[in-house]
Amino acid sequence: MPQDMPPTGGYAQVQYKRNLPARGFKPWVYMVGMHAIMAYGFYRYFGGVREQRELAREKMWARLYLTPLLQAEEDRDQVRRYYADKARANELFGDDQKVYNSDRFVRPTFAYTPGKLTQ
Repeated sequence: MPQDMPPTGGYAQVQYKRNLPARGFKPWVYMVGMHAIMAYGFYRYFGGVREQRELAREKMWARLYLTPLLQAEEDRDQVRRYYADKARANELFGDDQKVYNSDRFVRPTFAYTPGKLTQ
């Protein structure tokens, strides 16, 4: 029996390498994308910090501008309470009583407490 011989032109090559297509982008594309996203995040973060700082500054100046108004309102309330207390004392004790050593106005030293306390 004769021996089998290879076909003319030879056998086809055996594929021993993996021929897989490259999946995804190249690494430098991922690096550029990551840096772009981080740069945008830092931009938004520092913009928010700047806005918070500006709002805090605006709040501080608003309080400074409102302080004289609030102080005047508190002074008016104190004077009203003072004259109401004086009228009540005159009604109870008469005109010949003297509570203080001088006629100079002294800010009262009592604390306001809420009407209803819940436990």
